Amino acid sequence: VEFNAFNIPSLESVENYYRKYSAVRRDGSFHYVHNTPFGNYSFISLDATPNPGPKRPYNFFGILDEKRMEELLLLAKESSRSNHSIWFGHYTTSTILSPSPGIRSVMSSATAYLCGHLHTLGGLMPVLHTRHLQGTLELEVGDWKDNRRYRIFAFDHDLFSFADLVFGEWPVVLITNPKSLLYSCARHEPLERLLHSTHIRVLAFSLSSVTSVTVKIDGVHLGQALHLSGPIFILKWNPRNYSNRTHNIEVIVQDSAGRSKSVHHIFSVQEDIHLRFDPLASFILLTDHCIVARVLFVVIVLLQLTILVTFRHRGYPEHKGSPGFINLTSFSLHVLSKLNIFYYSVLLLTLYTALGPWFVGEITKGKLGCCFSFGMFVDGHFLQGSLTFVVGILQLAFFNIPLMAYLCWSLLQRCFGHNFRSHLHQGKYLKIIPVHLLMLLLYIWQIYSCYFLHMTYGALAFFFSPLRTWLTLLTPVIIRCVWTLNSTELGTFIAQLKSHLSS
Repeated sequence: VEFNAFNIPSLESVENYYRKYSAVRRDGSFHYVHNTPFGNYSFISLDATPNPGPKRPYNFFGILDEKRMEELLLLAKESSRSNHSIWFGHYTTSTILSPSPGIRSVMSSATAYLCGHLHTLGGLMPVLHTRHLQGTLELEVGDWKDNRRYRIFAFDHDLFSFADLVFGEWPVVLITNPKSLLYSCARHEPLERLLHSTHIRVLAFSLSSVTSVTVKIDGVHLGQALHLSGPIFILKWNPRNYSNRTHNIEVIVQDSAGRSKSVHHIFSVQEDIHLRFDPLASFILLTDHCIVARVLFVVIVLLQLTILVTFRHRGYPEHKGSPGFINLTSFSLHVLSKLNIFYYSVLLLTLYTALGPWFVGEITKGKLGCCFSFGMFVDGHFLQGSLTFVVGILQLAFFNIPLMAYLCWSLLQRCFGHNFRSHLHQGKYLKIIPVHLLMLLLYIWQIYSCYFLHMTYGALAFFFSPLRTWLTLLTPVIIRCVWTLNSTELGTFIAQLKSHLSS
Protein backbone atom coordinates (compact mmCIF):
# COMPACT_ATOMS: atom_id res chain seq x y z
CA VAL A 1 0.00 0.00 0.00
CA GLU A 2 1.35 3.42 -0.95
CA PHE A 3 -0.67 6.58 -0.65
CA ASN A 4 -0.15 10.30 -0.99
CA ALA A 5 -2.26 13.42 -1.30
CA PHE A 6 -1.18 15.33 -4.40
CA ASN A 7 -3.58 18.20 -5.07
CA ILE A 8 -6.28 16.84 -2.73
CA PRO A 9 -8.37 19.63 -1.11
CA SER A 10 -9.30 17.35 1.81
CA LEU A 11 -9.47 13.69 2.72
CA GLU A 12 -13.24 13.85 2.22
CA SER A 13 -12.86 15.21 -1.33
CA VAL A 14 -14.07 13.24 -4.35
CA GLU A 15 -10.51 13.75 -5.64
CA ASN A 16 -9.30 11.37 -2.92
CA TYR A 17 -9.13 8.27 -5.12
CA TYR A 18 -7.42 6.28 -2.37
CA ARG A 19 -10.61 6.34 -0.32
CA LYS A 20 -12.60 5.12 -3.33
CA TYR A 21 -10.34 2.69 -5.17
CA SER A 22 -7.90 1.25 -2.63
CA ALA A 23 -8.39 -2.15 -1.03
CA VAL A 24 -8.40 -0.62 2.46
CA ARG A 25 -10.52 2.47 1.72
CA ARG A 26 -9.72 4.22 4.95
CA ASP A 27 -7.79 7.35 5.86
CA GLY A 28 -5.11 7.67 8.46
CA SER A 29 -2.78 5.16 10.06
CA PHE A 30 -4.07 1.75 11.07
CA HIS A 31 -2.91 -1.54 12.55
CA TYR A 32 -3.54 -4.98 11.06
CA VAL A 33 -2.59 -8.16 12.93
CA HIS A 34 -1.98 -11.39 11.02
CA ASN A 35 -2.63 -14.35 13.31
CA THR A 36 -0.89 -17.71 12.87
CA PRO A 37 -0.56 -20.83 15.05
CA PHE A 38 3.04 -19.83 15.81
CA GLY A 39 2.44 -16.16 16.63
CA ASN A 40 1.06 -12.81 15.56
CA TYR A 41 2.54 -10.37 13.07
CA SER A 42 1.65 -6.68 13.10
CA PHE A 43 1.44 -4.44 10.06
CA ILE A 44 1.18 -0.72 10.79
CA SER A 45 0.25 1.80 8.13
CA LEU A 46 2.01 5.16 8.48
CA ASP A 47 -0.06 7.98 6.96
CA ALA A 48 2.00 11.17 6.75
CA THR A 49 0.09 12.77 3.90
CA PRO A 50 -0.42 16.52 4.30
CA ASN A 51 -4.04 17.60 4.67
CA PRO A 52 -4.92 19.41 2.49
CA GLY A 53 -2.50 18.09 -0.11
CA PRO A 54 -0.92 20.95 -2.10
CA LYS A 55 0.05 20.80 -5.75
CA ARG A 56 3.56 19.99 -6.89
CA PRO A 57 6.25 20.61 -5.86
CA TYR A 58 5.20 21.52 -2.32
CA ASN A 59 3.76 18.06 -1.61
CA PHE A 60 7.20 16.44 -1.49
CA PHE A 61 7.41 16.16 2.31
CA GLY A 62 5.02 14.29 4.57
CA ILE A 63 3.78 15.83 7.81
CA LEU A 64 2.91 14.26 11.15
CA ASP A 65 1.32 16.49 13.77
CA GLU A 66 1.04 15.81 17.50
CA LYS A 67 -2.30 14.02 17.11
CA ARG A 68 -1.01 11.66 14.44
CA MET A 69 2.13 10.95 16.47
CA GLU A 70 0.02 10.01 19.50
CA GLU A 71 -2.01 7.63 17.33
CA LEU A 72 1.16 6.01 16.04
CA LEU A 73 2.54 5.65 19.57
CA LEU A 74 -0.62 3.76 20.55
CA LEU A 75 -0.33 1.51 17.50
CA ALA A 76 3.32 0.82 18.34
CA LYS A 77 2.32 -0.20 21.88
CA GLU A 78 -0.42 -2.46 20.53
CA SER A 79 2.11 -4.24 18.32
CA SER A 80 4.49 -4.96 21.21
CA ARG A 81 2.79 -8.32 21.81
CA SER A 82 3.42 -9.49 18.24
CA ASN A 83 6.36 -11.59 17.10
CA HIS A 84 7.28 -8.85 14.64
CA SER A 85 5.89 -5.56 13.43
CA ILE A 86 6.28 -4.22 9.91
CA TRP A 87 5.55 -0.56 9.23
CA PHE A 88 4.72 0.70 5.76
CA GLY A 89 3.98 4.06 4.20
CA HIS A 90 4.60 6.33 1.25
CA TYR A 91 7.26 8.72 2.56
CA THR A 92 10.78 7.87 3.65
CA THR A 93 11.49 8.89 7.24
CA SER A 94 13.96 11.46 5.88
CA THR A 95 11.09 13.26 4.12
CA ILE A 96 8.64 13.26 7.04
CA LEU A 97 8.29 16.25 9.35
CA SER A 98 7.46 14.98 12.83
CA PRO A 99 7.53 16.46 16.34
CA SER A 100 9.78 15.11 19.09
CA PRO A 101 10.77 12.32 19.66
CA GLY A 102 10.60 11.81 15.89
CA ILE A 103 9.07 9.13 13.73
CA ARG A 104 12.14 6.86 13.81
CA SER A 105 11.92 6.69 17.59
CA VAL A 106 8.21 5.82 17.46
CA MET A 107 8.80 2.92 15.06
CA SER A 108 11.95 1.71 16.84
CA SER A 109 10.32 -1.60 17.80
CA ALA A 110 9.61 -2.43 14.15
CA THR A 111 11.65 -4.96 12.24
CA ALA A 112 11.35 -2.97 9.03
CA TYR A 113 9.74 0.10 7.52
CA LEU A 114 8.69 -0.40 3.89
CA CYS A 115 8.31 2.78 1.85
CA GLY A 116 8.37 4.36 -1.59
CA HIS A 117 8.38 8.06 -2.57
CA LEU A 118 12.04 8.35 -3.62
CA HIS A 119 11.96 4.87 -5.20
CA THR A 120 15.24 4.57 -7.14
CA LEU A 121 15.79 8.32 -7.62
CA GLY A 122 15.17 8.00 -11.32
CA GLY A 123 17.54 5.05 -11.62
CA LEU A 124 20.44 6.81 -9.88
CA MET A 125 20.04 4.67 -6.74
CA PRO A 126 18.75 1.21 -7.70
CA VAL A 127 18.99 0.13 -4.05
CA LEU A 128 17.91 2.52 -1.30
CA HIS A 129 18.12 0.52 1.91
CA THR A 130 19.52 1.35 5.33
CA ARG A 131 19.13 0.73 9.05
CA HIS A 132 18.04 3.17 11.75
CA LEU A 133 20.17 3.61 14.84
CA GLN A 134 17.47 1.72 16.75
CA GLY A 135 17.89 -1.27 14.41
CA THR A 136 14.81 -0.87 12.20
CA LEU A 137 15.42 -1.51 8.52
CA GLU A 138 14.22 1.17 6.10
CA LEU A 139 13.62 -0.41 2.73
CA GLU A 140 12.70 1.78 -0.23
CA VAL A 141 11.14 -0.08 -3.15
CA GLY A 142 11.16 0.92 -6.82
CA ASP A 143 7.95 2.26 -8.34
CA TRP A 144 5.20 0.12 -9.82
CA LYS A 145 3.79 2.79 -12.15
CA ASP A 146 6.70 3.08 -14.57
CA ASN A 147 9.09 0.27 -13.68
CA ARG A 148 6.75 -2.43 -12.34
CA ARG A 149 8.81 -3.07 -9.22
CA TYR A 150 7.40 -5.03 -6.31
CA ARG A 151 8.60 -6.78 -3.18
CA ILE A 152 8.00 -10.09 -1.47
CA PHE A 153 9.07 -10.85 2.09
CA ALA A 154 8.85 -13.76 4.47
CA PHE A 155 9.45 -14.70 8.09
CA ASP A 156 11.28 -18.00 8.45
CA HIS A 157 11.38 -19.00 12.11
CA ASP A 158 11.01 -15.26 12.80
CA LEU A 159 13.97 -14.34 10.61
CA PHE A 160 12.98 -11.62 8.14
CA SER A 161 13.94 -11.91 4.45
CA PHE A 162 12.79 -10.06 1.35
CA ALA A 163 13.44 -9.66 -2.36
CA ASP A 164 12.84 -6.67 -4.65
CA LEU A 165 11.66 -7.85 -8.05
CA VAL A 166 10.53 -6.77 -11.51
CA PHE A 167 7.06 -7.89 -12.55
CA GLY A 168 7.10 -10.47 -15.33
CA GLU A 169 10.59 -11.78 -14.63
CA TRP A 170 10.51 -15.46 -13.65
CA PRO A 171 11.43 -17.48 -11.68
CA VAL A 172 11.11 -15.51 -8.44
CA VAL A 173 13.55 -16.65 -5.76
CA LEU A 174 13.92 -15.78 -2.08
CA ILE A 175 16.46 -17.45 0.21
CA THR A 176 14.95 -17.44 3.70
CA ASN A 177 17.57 -19.51 5.52
CA PRO A 178 20.36 -18.61 5.93
CA LYS A 179 19.23 -14.99 5.72
CA SER A 180 21.33 -12.13 4.40
CA LEU A 181 23.88 -10.79 6.89
CA LEU A 182 23.38 -7.21 5.69
CA TYR A 183 19.74 -7.24 6.78
CA SER A 184 20.24 -9.15 10.05
CA CYS A 185 19.54 -7.50 13.40
CA ALA A 186 19.97 -9.28 16.73
CA ARG A 187 17.75 -6.70 18.42
CA HIS A 188 14.69 -7.71 16.40
CA GLU A 189 15.42 -11.28 15.31
CA PRO A 190 16.42 -14.55 17.03
CA LEU A 191 19.62 -14.90 14.99
CA GLU A 192 20.81 -17.77 17.19
CA ARG A 193 18.27 -19.98 15.40
CA LEU A 194 20.44 -19.85 12.30
CA LEU A 195 23.20 -21.81 14.04
CA HIS A 196 20.73 -24.50 15.10
CA SER A 197 18.87 -24.78 11.80
CA THR A 198 18.87 -28.09 9.94
CA HIS A 199 17.92 -27.02 6.43
CA ILE A 200 18.60 -24.37 3.85
CA ARG A 201 15.20 -23.03 2.80
CA VAL A 202 14.27 -21.33 -0.45
CA LEU A 203 11.02 -19.91 -1.80
CA ALA A 204 10.80 -20.38 -5.57
CA PHE A 205 7.86 -19.28 -7.74
CA SER A 206 7.31 -19.47 -11.48
CA LEU A 207 4.52 -19.53 -14.05
CA SER A 208 5.84 -22.95 -15.06
CA SER A 209 6.77 -25.76 -12.72
CA VAL A 210 10.14 -25.44 -11.00
CA THR A 211 12.42 -28.23 -12.19
CA SER A 212 15.59 -27.66 -10.17
CA VAL A 213 16.88 -25.62 -7.24
CA THR A 214 20.67 -25.78 -7.07
CA VAL A 215 22.48 -24.56 -3.95
CA LYS A 216 26.12 -23.48 -3.70
CA ILE A 217 28.07 -22.03 -0.78
CA ASP A 218 31.36 -20.27 -1.47
CA GLY A 219 31.22 -21.71 -4.98
CA VAL A 220 30.99 -25.31 -3.73
CA HIS A 221 28.02 -27.31 -4.99
CA LEU A 222 25.92 -28.53 -2.02
CA GLY A 223 23.17 -30.29 -3.92
CA GLN A 224 19.63 -29.98 -5.22
CA ALA A 225 17.00 -28.65 -2.85
CA LEU A 226 13.91 -30.82 -2.52
CA HIS A 227 10.35 -29.57 -2.91
CA LEU A 228 8.57 -29.55 0.44
CA SER A 229 5.24 -27.86 -0.24
CA GLY A 230 3.95 -24.88 -2.18
CA PRO A 231 6.94 -22.72 -3.14
CA ILE A 232 9.19 -24.11 -0.36
CA PHE A 233 12.37 -26.01 -1.25
CA ILE A 234 14.77 -27.37 1.37
CA LEU A 235 18.26 -28.86 1.54
CA LYS A 236 19.91 -30.36 4.60
CA TRP A 237 23.01 -28.59 5.86
CA ASN A 238 25.24 -28.25 8.90
CA PRO A 239 25.61 -24.56 9.80
CA ARG A 240 28.54 -25.35 12.11
CA ASN A 241 30.61 -26.01 9.00
CA TYR A 242 30.31 -22.26 8.36
CA SER A 243 30.68 -21.01 11.92
CA ASN A 244 33.56 -18.63 11.20
CA ARG A 245 33.68 -15.50 9.05
CA THR A 246 31.22 -14.74 6.26
CA HIS A 247 30.11 -16.96 3.41
CA ASN A 248 28.31 -16.56 0.10
CA ILE A 249 25.25 -18.66 -0.70
CA GLU A 250 24.01 -18.91 -4.28
CA VAL A 251 20.77 -20.50 -5.44
CA ILE A 252 20.01 -21.24 -9.10
CA VAL A 253 16.38 -22.00 -9.96
CA GLN A 254 15.20 -23.38 -13.30
CA ASP A 255 11.66 -23.99 -14.52
CA SER A 256 10.14 -26.23 -17.19
CA ALA A 257 10.00 -23.32 -19.67
CA GLY A 258 13.79 -23.12 -19.66
CA ARG A 259 13.99 -19.93 -17.62
CA SER A 260 16.51 -19.65 -14.82
CA LYS A 261 17.30 -17.22 -12.04
CA SER A 262 20.38 -16.99 -9.85
CA VAL A 263 20.37 -15.14 -6.53
CA HIS A 264 23.04 -14.89 -3.88
CA HIS A 265 23.90 -13.09 -0.67
CA ILE A 266 26.45 -13.05 2.12
CA PHE A 267 25.54 -14.73 5.40
CA SER A 268 27.18 -15.51 8.72
CA VAL A 269 26.17 -17.65 11.67
CA GLN A 270 28.19 -15.41 13.98
CA GLU A 271 26.12 -12.64 15.57
CA ASP A 272 29.06 -10.27 16.12
CA ILE A 273 29.77 -9.75 12.41
CA HIS A 274 28.08 -6.87 10.60
CA LEU A 275 28.00 -5.37 7.13
CA ARG A 276 27.48 -1.69 6.37
CA PHE A 277 24.89 -0.25 4.02
CA ASP A 278 25.82 2.01 1.13
CA PRO A 279 26.86 5.33 2.77
CA LEU A 280 25.06 7.38 0.11
CA ALA A 281 21.82 5.42 0.58
CA SER A 282 22.13 5.85 4.34
CA PHE A 283 22.70 9.58 3.92
CA ILE A 284 19.61 9.91 1.72
CA LEU A 285 17.37 7.90 4.04
CA LEU A 286 18.68 8.95 7.46
CA THR A 287 19.25 12.68 6.96
CA ASP A 288 16.37 14.92 8.01
CA HIS A 289 16.44 16.89 4.79
CA CYS A 290 13.87 19.45 5.88
CA ILE A 291 15.92 20.44 8.93
CA VAL A 292 19.08 20.65 6.82
CA ALA A 293 17.29 22.81 4.23
CA ARG A 294 15.82 25.03 6.94
CA VAL A 295 19.20 25.61 8.59
CA LEU A 296 20.95 26.19 5.27
CA PHE A 297 18.29 28.66 4.16
CA VAL A 298 18.56 30.67 7.38
CA VAL A 299 22.37 30.63 7.24
CA ILE A 300 22.42 31.92 3.65
CA VAL A 301 19.92 34.68 4.45
CA LEU A 302 21.82 35.76 7.58
CA LEU A 303 25.14 35.66 5.74
CA GLN A 304 23.84 37.88 2.94
CA LEU A 305 22.28 40.31 5.42
CA THR A 306 25.46 40.40 7.50
CA ILE A 307 27.57 41.25 4.46
CA LEU A 308 25.19 44.02 3.42
CA VAL A 309 24.87 45.60 6.86
CA THR A 310 28.58 45.26 7.63
CA PHE A 311 29.67 47.05 4.47
CA ARG A 312 26.94 49.62 4.98
CA HIS A 313 28.29 50.74 8.34
CA ARG A 314 32.03 50.34 7.87
CA GLY A 315 34.24 52.98 6.32
CA TYR A 316 36.12 52.68 3.07
CA PRO A 317 38.55 49.77 3.41
CA GLU A 318 42.18 50.76 3.10
CA HIS A 319 43.76 48.23 0.76
CA LYS A 320 47.43 47.89 0.12
CA GLY A 321 49.08 46.24 -2.82
CA SER A 322 47.68 45.39 -6.24
CA PRO A 323 43.89 45.55 -6.72
CA GLY A 324 43.27 41.82 -6.79
CA PHE A 325 39.96 39.98 -6.91
CA ILE A 326 39.36 40.15 -3.15
CA ASN A 327 40.13 43.87 -2.92
CA LEU A 328 37.92 44.72 -5.90
CA THR A 329 35.11 42.54 -4.55
CA SER A 330 35.34 44.30 -1.20
CA PHE A 331 35.31 47.68 -2.93
CA SER A 332 32.26 46.79 -5.07
CA LEU A 333 30.34 45.67 -1.97
CA HIS A 334 31.37 48.95 -0.36
CA VAL A 335 29.87 50.86 -3.30
CA LEU A 336 26.65 48.84 -3.42
CA SER A 337 26.00 49.13 0.31
CA LYS A 338 26.61 52.90 0.36
CA LEU A 339 24.20 53.72 -2.47
CA ASN A 340 20.70 53.71 -0.99
CA ILE A 341 18.78 52.56 -4.06
CA PHE A 342 20.87 49.41 -4.43
CA TYR A 343 21.41 48.74 -0.74
CA TYR A 344 17.72 48.89 0.13
CA SER A 345 16.73 46.98 -3.02
CA VAL A 346 18.98 44.02 -2.19
CA LEU A 347 18.18 44.24 1.53
CA LEU A 348 14.43 44.25 0.86
CA LEU A 349 14.73 41.36 -1.60
CA THR A 350 16.63 39.24 0.93
CA LEU A 351 14.22 40.01 3.77
CA TYR A 352 11.22 39.45 1.53
CA THR A 353 12.52 36.07 0.39
CA ALA A 354 12.77 35.03 4.03
CA LEU A 355 9.61 36.61 5.45
CA GLY A 356 7.25 37.82 2.74
CA PRO A 357 4.52 35.91 0.91
CA TRP A 358 5.96 34.46 -2.30
CA PHE A 359 2.63 34.15 -4.07
CA VAL A 360 -1.12 33.90 -3.58
CA GLY A 361 -2.87 31.28 -5.68
CA GLU A 362 -4.71 27.99 -5.95
CA ILE A 363 -2.52 25.92 -3.64
CA THR A 364 -4.80 22.93 -4.00
CA LYS A 365 -7.72 22.33 -6.32
CA GLY A 366 -10.40 24.95 -5.71
CA LYS A 367 -8.67 26.33 -2.59
CA LEU A 368 -6.74 29.60 -2.46
CA GLY A 369 -3.74 29.97 -0.22
CA CYS A 370 -0.58 31.89 0.42
CA CYS A 371 2.98 30.55 0.25
CA PHE A 372 5.84 31.70 2.49
CA SER A 373 9.32 30.30 3.03
CA PHE A 374 8.22 28.94 6.41
CA GLY A 375 5.01 27.29 5.21
CA MET A 376 1.69 27.60 3.42
CA PHE A 377 -1.70 28.86 4.54
CA VAL A 378 -4.55 27.19 2.67
CA ASP A 379 -8.24 26.81 3.49
CA GLY A 380 -7.77 27.57 7.18
CA HIS A 381 -4.84 25.16 7.53
CA PHE A 382 -1.15 25.86 7.99
CA LEU A 383 1.31 23.44 6.37
CA GLN A 384 4.71 24.01 7.90
CA GLY A 385 7.63 24.78 5.62
CA SER A 386 9.45 21.87 4.04
CA LEU A 387 10.28 22.01 0.34
CA THR A 388 9.69 25.75 0.57
CA PHE A 389 13.11 26.04 2.20
CA VAL A 390 14.70 24.14 -0.70
CA VAL A 391 12.96 26.44 -3.18
CA GLY A 392 14.13 29.40 -1.10
CA ILE A 393 17.73 28.17 -1.24
CA LEU A 394 17.48 27.82 -5.02
CA GLN A 395 16.04 31.32 -5.27
CA LEU A 396 18.88 32.74 -3.20
CA ALA A 397 21.64 30.74 -4.85
CA PHE A 398 20.51 31.04 -8.46
CA PHE A 399 19.06 34.51 -8.60
CA ASN A 400 19.17 36.76 -5.53
CA ILE A 401 22.87 36.37 -4.77
CA PRO A 402 23.96 36.32 -8.44
CA LEU A 403 21.90 39.48 -8.98
CA MET A 404 23.67 41.12 -6.05
CA ALA A 405 27.04 40.02 -7.46
CA TYR A 406 26.09 41.30 -10.92
CA LEU A 407 25.10 44.68 -9.48
CA CYS A 408 28.43 44.87 -7.64
CA TRP A 409 30.34 44.01 -10.82
CA SER A 410 28.38 46.55 -12.86
CA LEU A 411 28.97 49.27 -10.26
CA LEU A 412 32.66 48.44 -10.33
CA GLN A 413 32.66 48.98 -14.11
CA ARG A 414 31.02 52.35 -13.54
CA CYS A 415 33.68 53.27 -10.99
CA PHE A 416 36.33 52.48 -13.59
CA GLY A 417 34.72 55.27 -15.60
CA HIS A 418 32.74 53.15 -18.05
CA ASN A 419 29.15 53.34 -19.17
CA PHE A 420 27.33 50.35 -20.66
CA ARG A 421 28.55 50.99 -24.20
CA SER A 422 32.15 51.83 -23.35
CA HIS A 423 32.67 48.85 -21.05
CA LEU A 424 31.83 46.56 -23.97
CA HIS A 425 34.62 48.12 -26.04
CA GLN A 426 37.44 47.51 -23.58
CA GLY A 427 38.63 44.54 -25.59
CA LYS A 428 38.20 42.19 -22.60
CA TYR A 429 35.40 40.21 -24.22
CA LEU A 430 36.35 36.91 -22.59
CA LYS A 431 35.90 38.50 -19.17
CA ILE A 432 32.87 40.70 -19.85
CA ILE A 433 30.58 38.68 -22.13
CA PRO A 434 30.46 35.55 -19.88
CA VAL A 435 29.28 37.70 -16.96
CA HIS A 436 26.36 39.09 -18.96
CA LEU A 437 25.54 35.67 -20.44
CA LEU A 438 25.49 34.03 -17.02
CA MET A 439 23.16 36.70 -15.65
CA LEU A 440 20.97 36.36 -18.73
CA LEU A 441 20.70 32.60 -18.23
CA LEU A 442 19.75 33.07 -14.60
CA TYR A 443 17.20 35.68 -15.62
CA ILE A 444 15.71 33.21 -18.12
CA TRP A 445 15.51 30.68 -15.27
CA GLN A 446 13.60 33.29 -13.25
CA ILE A 447 11.23 33.83 -16.19
CA TYR A 448 10.69 30.07 -16.45
CA SER A 449 9.86 29.93 -12.74
CA CYS A 450 7.09 32.46 -13.44
CA TYR A 451 5.79 30.26 -16.25
CA PHE A 452 5.90 27.19 -13.98
CA LEU A 453 4.04 29.13 -11.29
CA HIS A 454 1.32 30.07 -13.78
CA MET A 455 0.95 26.53 -15.11
CA THR A 456 0.83 24.99 -11.62
CA TYR A 457 -1.01 27.48 -9.45
CA GLY A 458 -2.95 29.52 -11.99
CA ALA A 459 -3.12 33.08 -13.28
CA LEU A 460 -3.76 34.54 -9.83
CA ALA A 461 -0.46 33.15 -8.55
CA PHE A 462 1.31 34.53 -11.62
CA PHE A 463 0.06 38.08 -11.12
CA PHE A 464 0.29 38.06 -7.31
CA SER A 465 3.82 36.74 -6.98
CA PRO A 466 6.24 39.38 -5.68
CA LEU A 467 9.14 36.91 -5.55
CA ARG A 468 8.65 35.62 -9.09
CA THR A 469 6.70 37.84 -11.49
CA TRP A 470 7.25 41.20 -9.80
CA LEU A 471 10.95 40.53 -9.25
CA THR A 472 11.30 39.47 -12.89
CA LEU A 473 9.84 42.80 -13.99
CA LEU A 474 11.87 44.89 -11.53
CA THR A 475 15.23 43.26 -12.26
CA PRO A 476 15.83 45.06 -15.60
CA VAL A 477 14.83 48.32 -13.91
CA ILE A 478 17.42 48.01 -11.13
CA ILE A 479 20.11 46.91 -13.61
CA ARG A 480 19.30 49.90 -15.83
CA CYS A 481 19.69 52.15 -12.80
CA VAL A 482 23.29 50.98 -12.43
CA TRP A 483 24.25 51.89 -15.98
CA THR A 484 22.31 55.17 -16.07
CA LEU A 485 23.33 56.37 -12.61
CA ASN A 486 24.65 59.92 -12.66
CA SER A 487 28.44 59.93 -12.50
CA THR A 488 28.35 62.62 -9.81
CA GLU A 489 26.77 60.12 -7.41
CA LEU A 490 29.71 57.82 -8.06
CA GLY A 491 32.29 60.60 -7.84
CA THR A 492 33.52 59.72 -4.36
CA PHE A 493 33.87 56.04 -5.24
CA ILE A 494 35.62 56.79 -8.54
CA ALA A 495 38.12 58.95 -6.66
CA GLN A 496 38.65 56.25 -4.03
CA LEU A 497 39.28 53.63 -6.71
CA LYS A 498 41.72 55.88 -8.59
CA SER A 499 43.56 56.59 -5.36
CA HIS A 500 43.77 52.89 -4.63
CA LEU A 501 44.96 52.03 -8.13
CA SER A 502 47.66 54.70 -8.04
CA SER A 503 48.96 53.73 -4.60
